[in-house]
Amino acid sequence: MTVCDMTELKEKIAENVAALTEGVLSAGEIAALLEYPPDAAMGDLALPCFRFAKGMRKAPAQIAAMLAERLSLEEIGRAQAVNGYLNLFVAPAFWERLIPEIVALGEKYGRSEEGCGRTVVFDYSSPNVAKPFHIGHLGTTVIGHSLKKLHEFLGYTCVGINYLGDWGTQFGKEISAFRRWGSKEAVEAGGVDELVRLYVRFHEEAEADPSLNDEARAEFHKLESGDEENTALWKWFVEISLAEYKKTYDLLGIEFDSYLGESFYTDKMQEQIDLLREKGLLKLDDGATIVDLSAYSMPPCLILKRDGSTLYPTRDIAAAVYRQRTYHFDKAVYVTSSAQSLHFAQWFKVVELMGYDWYDRLVHVPYGTLSIGGAKLATRTGNVILLRDLFSAAIEKCLAVINEKNPGLAEKEKTAEAVGVGAVIFHYLLNSRIKDSDFNMEDALSFEGNTGPYAQYTYARCCSILEKAGSAAAPGRCTIEEPAERILAKTLSRFYEVVKSAVREYEPSFVTRYILDVAAAFNKFYQECRILGADGQANLSRLQLVRATKAVLGSALGLICLKTPEKI
Repeated sequence: MTVCDMTELKEKIAENVAALTEGVLSAGEIAALLEYPPDAAMGDLALPCFRFAKGMRKAPAQIAAMLAERLSLEEIGRAQAVNGYLNLFVAPAFWERLIPEIVALGEKYGRSEEGCGRTVVFDYSSPNVAKPFHIGHLGTTVIGHSLKKLHEFLGYTCVGINYLGDWGTQFGKEISAFRRWGSKEAVEAGGVDELVRLYVRFHEEAEADPSLNDEARAEFHKLESGDEENTALWKWFVEISLAEYKKTYDLLGIEFDSYLGESFYTDKMQEQIDLLREKGLLKLDDGATIVDLSAYSMPPCLILKRDGSTLYPTRDIAAAVYRQRTYHFDKAVYVTSSAQSLHFAQWFKVVELMGYDWYDRLVHVPYGTLSIGGAKLATRTGNVILLRDLFSAAIEKCLAVINEKNPGLAEKEKTAEAVGVGAVIFHYLLNSRIKDSDFNMEDALSFEGNTGPYAQYTYARCCSILEKAGSAAAPGRCTIEEPAERILAKTLSRFYEVVKSAVREYEPSFVTRYILDVAAAFNKFYQECRILGADGQANLSRLQLVRATKAVLGSALGLICLKTPEKI
């Protein structure tokens, strides 16, 4: 991390203010109070002085006036007291030191080692085998991967786990459907699409003939018992599904460290069931085995069904124990729909009651539901938009725009892929993760306004300017004189602060919105300040601002899983 960014400056200001205000608030509390005024005329930073009033027995306006007079820092050019606020104007010299430092650090700017020596396990994406990768999986996949990249940026050792849904009664249904209506040739030709067709048909047929469900349960029981034929079919279904999923992961630039799914834990659950019994936590309830959580205002956590078979909480507990023993994690982060919040709260509490001292390292990161025209997604009815189809449509639209605007562009297809896939990701990660959203294809693929293509084009514009400047863009001294230069420098100075906030709140949208701030500040600078062909030092300084913008935009786009084409 750089030592002269806005985070460091806030800390220095806070320490000075704490000394001048009789220690009423700590430096940390004061730093948290510092805010960015909505209007540059009100300063670069502002400190509301109301919380000092009681401890100092003075009016906020008096305190602000005293601080404006006595605060002395070389980084602050001017301090002004207005209606109980201390408005601070950063000295140009601060920005003039900052920009060359960003240029020198390049992709290292904004990074830190605060997570060094600490391990975070991320459980995300995790599709159900033999089902399609649809837009309902988009949230867990891109939020999870962005959070992993953000943590890595701050020095954490991260482990990405794709906890595949590769076990359960649905495989009895798939096996039954395959035997009745499928063929090896059709599945080899159609892949996951054929498996989905069979699965949907099974549910349609079972509506008229419920005995099919008994047949499916019997087939899954045979699989659980190690039946060779069913096991071979199950492994084949998993293999076909993974090959299909990896095509989407390749488009997104995502790799996982582990693909251990639910089936891996079938022989690891009994140890946890025995421990639950030993701790006296298990109770029988209408034939099922539960952990009573009424004392914690939660419904019971189901551990075993009436027939003795396990459920999701049993597998999740076994998986968490295995991961702690394997990775010794400092945090285990689960990225799933908010609809599963109760499930995670229940089994997290059970882990605590079992006596595992790492229970408080388990973190559920929920996100809002995604619907299409208000209709909930459901594989069994076929009401889905496949991710591959969505990405194909976005890529096709990008290619059409490139062919119209820049037909001579080299590697058009590769650029169209980067921008098209990026448009979808950016659209999804723009809003707070917890908000419910109704997916709209037109909005997702729009190339106007606050979009991924706009952000990527801004990055490409930086690359183009630097390419045209040639050797004149070499690192050098920077002077900040124009308002647009100052606004851009201030925006770039916030990068580390934004990354830290995104990690603390598990919120990639902080970075997405920050990218738009950088793009807006840069494009205003581009319009108002001549860069190529400017006189002497102004030309050199402005090229440093372009280099710094390219570095920050490149890192920020990467943190939300977007690629950075240099020409569009």
